[in-house]
Amino acid sequence: MEIGLYTFGDLPVGTRGPEPSRQRLLEIVEAAKLADQAGLSVFGIGEHHRPDYTISVPVAIMGAIAAVTKNIRITTAVTILSSSDPVRIFEELATIDLLSSGRAEVTVGRGAFIESFPLFGYDLKDYDALYEEKLDLLLKISASEAITWNGRFRPALNNVEIAPRPYVAKPPIWIGAGGTPESAIRAGRAGVPLNLANIGGEPARFRPFIDLYRKSFLDAEHDPSGLKVGISGHLHVQKNSQVAMDEFYPHYARYIGHNLPNGDNGWKVSRADYERLASPHGALFVGSPQQIIDKILYEHEMFRHDRFMAQIDIGGLPFGKVADAIELLATEVLPVVRRATASG
Repeated sequence: MEIGLYTFGDLPVGTRGPEPSRQRLLEIVEAAKLADQAGLSVFGIGEHHRPDYTISVPVAIMGAIAAVTKNIRITTAVTILSSSDPVRIFEELATIDLLSSGRAEVTVGRGAFIESFPLFGYDLKDYDALYEEKLDLLLKISASEAITWNGRFRPALNNVEIAPRPYVAKPPIWIGAGGTPESAIRAGRAGVPLNLANIGGEPARFRPFIDLYRKSFLDAEHDPSGLKVGISGHLHVQKNSQVAMDEFYPHYARYIGHNLPNGDNGWKVSRADYERLASPHGALFVGSPQQIIDKILYEHEMFRHDRFMAQIDIGGLPFGKVADAIELLATEVLPVVRRATASG
C-alpha cells in the first residue's frame, strides 16, 4: 500500500494576508521535502479560492515541490474540474510530469466548495453537466496527442495538438469523490482510479461504493492494472496516544467548525464526538503509531485499497508537530502496513 499526505493550505483561524500565507506555503514545501526524504509515496495539493486558504494554484506549489524532491509522487487533491479548463489542466499536469521526471498525477473532482463557480463565470445549474463534459475532454486529451472535440462549455477543438506531452505516456488521472454511487460508476466506466474522502461517519459505509466502482470498471473491460482505490482522511500521530488525542483536538475542532458550517453555529465538534470519530471503527486517525496501523489495516480488510492519504496539518497545528507526524508515519507506520498488505 502507498501512504501519502495531502494539504489544503488552510490558514489558522483569524489570520490573513501575505506573511501568514508565505509562511504557510514554505511549510508545505518543507513538509513535502520531509515526506520525500522519509520515504512516503505521494504528496497532494488541494485547490480553494478563499482568503482563509493559501492554495488557489496547486500547480505552482507542485512545481516548487518537484524542485526539492526526488522520489515522491506529486498530485492535486483535488483540481476543481467543473470550473477549470481541461486543456489547461493537462498542460499543467504534463509540465509537472516533465519537471519531476514522471512523478505527476492529477485528482479531479467537483469540489466541496462552490466559490470557484461564480469566480470564473460558471452557473451552478450546470454543476453536473460541466463535470461530465470536462472529464470526458480531459481523458480524451490524455489518450491522444491531437484531438478533435466539440462541447457546450468551451470552444471546439479541431485536430489540435495539446502540448507539452508528459514525461510518461499517461500520467494517472484520479477521480476524487465523497462516496456517491454516481461517482463510483463514473470512475469505473472511465477506467480511472478512485479516491474517496472519509472525514466523518463509519468507514464501512464506503464498502458498497467501492464494490460498485470495481464492478463498473471490470464490466467496461478496462485493463485491471488500472483499477485502484484510495482513501483519504484526517490524521495525527504521536508516540503517546493520549498526547496525540489531547493536542490535536483543538486544531481539529477549530478546522471542522470553521470549514464545515451548519447555519450560524458551525459544526461544533464536542470532545465526545471527537473521541467517537477516533475510535477503532471511526473515520478519524488519531493516536499512537500502533493505533494508526490498526485502523489502516482494519480499513484495508474491508476495502483492499491501494493508497491511504492523510491530511495532517489542519487548524493551525504547529509545523513541529506536523514534522513529527511525518516522521512517525514514515518510520513506524509505513513499514508495518506495507508488510501486512504486500500480498494484496
